[in-house]
Amino acid sequence: MARLKQLILKFRGLIIVAAVSGSLAGAVILGLVYLPGPHGDTTRVLLQSGVSARTIAGNLAEAGVLRSGFLFRLYVRLSGESVNLKAGEYDIPAAANMLAVLRVVTKGDIVLHPITIAEGLTSMQIVKLLQDETVLTGDVKLPKEGSLLPETYKVERGMTRAALIAKMQVAQKTALDELWPQRRKKLPFKTKREALILASIVERETGVASERPLVAAVFVNRLRKGMRLQSDPTIIYGLVGGQGKLGRPIRRSEIRRKTPYNTYRINGLPPTPIANPGRASIAAVLNPADSKALYFVADGSGGHAFAETLDAHNKNVRRWRQIEKQNRR
Repeated sequence: MARLKQLILKFRGLIIVAAVSGSLAGAVILGLVYLPGPHGDTTRVLLQSGVSARTIAGNLAEAGVLRSGFLFRLYVRLSGESVNLKAGEYDIPAAANMLAVLRVVTKGDIVLHPITIAEGLTSMQIVKLLQDETVLTGDVKLPKEGSLLPETYKVERGMTRAALIAKMQVAQKTALDELWPQRRKKLPFKTKREALILASIVERETGVASERPLVAAVFVNRLRKGMRLQSDPTIIYGLVGGQGKLGRPIRRSEIRRKTPYNTYRINGLPPTPIANPGRASIAAVLNPADSKALYFVADGSGGHAFAETLDAHNKNVRRWRQIEKQNRR
């Protein structure tokens, strides 16, 4: 056994000398560098931060993307790329040769995982979603309602939840700052925060993208006339806060109950957003549709019927009640 170890060490020494001197053995080594890798499929590997080139080579070999961790480490050393090896999660293409593998882990094209935040979620719901994402790490404090921009974020494994929350907050501020100068003149609110509050109500009122400007127009028209917004989602937020869902129909007693968020009982806007609105809802509030509508109610198709007068609205309500009755049969 001792003799075998001596032969191995001697052989390794000869390989190094041969590689440097450009001998036939060096040509063989170069041939191995360009030989396709042993893996038949794209292989995902995770290289931890702060580890040595030896460990990285060992990890790649264990993952099955190298024919020899030793030869890879030797090639990295001779090419001077040791200092350029980057930690991260990588997808190594099928049959990638040693040179291709080195390019992947020095270029730093790490795997990015998409995390989709749906529009209209509360900050509490978003934090819960991020806590369930296993690619993220660390704890996070509950951010202010409405401060996060819902969209799809691509993150690297190991990103902290706090860092992603901060990124979402920057994205929300950036979107609002970009849209605010393009707003229509003489809107019935004066600040970006008020626009955000109204956008959160619009977001919670409709899931139909094309309706957002119309729903925004209804609330803008009501604010101009001094009418109460009478938005059901604000009642729910006043009852359950950031939990987001009531889980049952609103009771008549709850419609009559005065909370800071019940827009059936308070004038104007509630004190804070009731969810995190997306860019489209913010844009809709700042540039509502040209409509005189003051009312809307579900129409049975997933959207809403809009009306300018109370009489027309009551007809739409009766039609909706009939649809509800038929659906219960």
